[in-house]
Amino acid sequence: MECRELPDLKVLATLRAVVELGGVEAAGQALNVGQPAITKRLRTLDGCYGMPLMQREGRRLELTPAGEKVYTYARMVLDRQMLLVEDLNSLSEGDHRLRLEANFTIGEHLLPDLLLSFSDAHPEYRIESRMDYTRRILTRLATGLADLALLEQAPDNPDILVQRWLDDELILVCSPTHPLYKTDMLPIIELENQQYVLREQRSSMRIVLDKALDDIGIRNMQISMEVGSTDLIVEMLNRGRHVSFLPRFAVEESLAKGELFHIKIQGLRIKRTLWIARTRSNMSNPVAESFINELRKYEFRKK
Repeated sequence: MECRELPDLKVLATLRAVVELGGVEAAGQALNVGQPAITKRLRTLDGCYGMPLMQREGRRLELTPAGEKVYTYARMVLDRQMLLVEDLNSLSEGDHRLRLEANFTIGEHLLPDLLLSFSDAHPEYRIESRMDYTRRILTRLATGLADLALLEQAPDNPDILVQRWLDDELILVCSPTHPLYKTDMLPIIELENQQYVLREQRSSMRIVLDKALDDIGIRNMQISMEVGSTDLIVEMLNRGRHVSFLPRFAVEESLAKGELFHIKIQGLRIKRTLWIARTRSNMSNPVAESFINELRKYEFRKK
């Protein structure tokens, strides 16, 4: 099938608004046009592709199978358009901006100090940061929606340049009220007898942990809860019933204060690397270069 006429951005934006805002009325308010204009634009889009893209289910408009595909296309086109506008604005502003992404744990525990230090050293630059899962971050890197990322896993993508940043390890910790407090060395077989609160399965930390334990034959962990925040896990450990594997960098302060205890495991250390990632097509960003230099200073301090 060939399109009878290529759609313009206005009608694609209308379809997206109707889908994401839940109806014609809300879309009209957001786009500042009347409901008849919204309906007309949807019909124009139907005519372009030669088939209906939305159908009424009860009181709601729902996407048809063809509409799902066009909606996905509309999101991609509109996001790329916004990216183009931002890039052009960056050119006019002198390219003083960096779009930075980080995994949640890095963002919660390392990024605040890094951003403050960078701001002090380079007040002329601006960093826009956000936290997300690795898969989504890599998608934004690959599509040009992000400039630089700090990750807990190295991406396997030929278009993404990866640089080693910090060495880290996942350690088993408990609170001072847990029965394992002050344990000298825990036998590996005892890992299956503990009650755990861990990060969720799709997190980078959990992926590394599951593989390391599977490699040594530990496959029957008693996981009581899975939580999407390292800080929340620390709070839950204070109740004294559970243990958890957490990044050393995220619990160093709690260990130093005696709020957590590091349980050493006989014959097991889960070492890993934190990574700097950027697209090979975006290697001339002066803010990125300055920020990476700041990251290297942080690495030196951590040693």
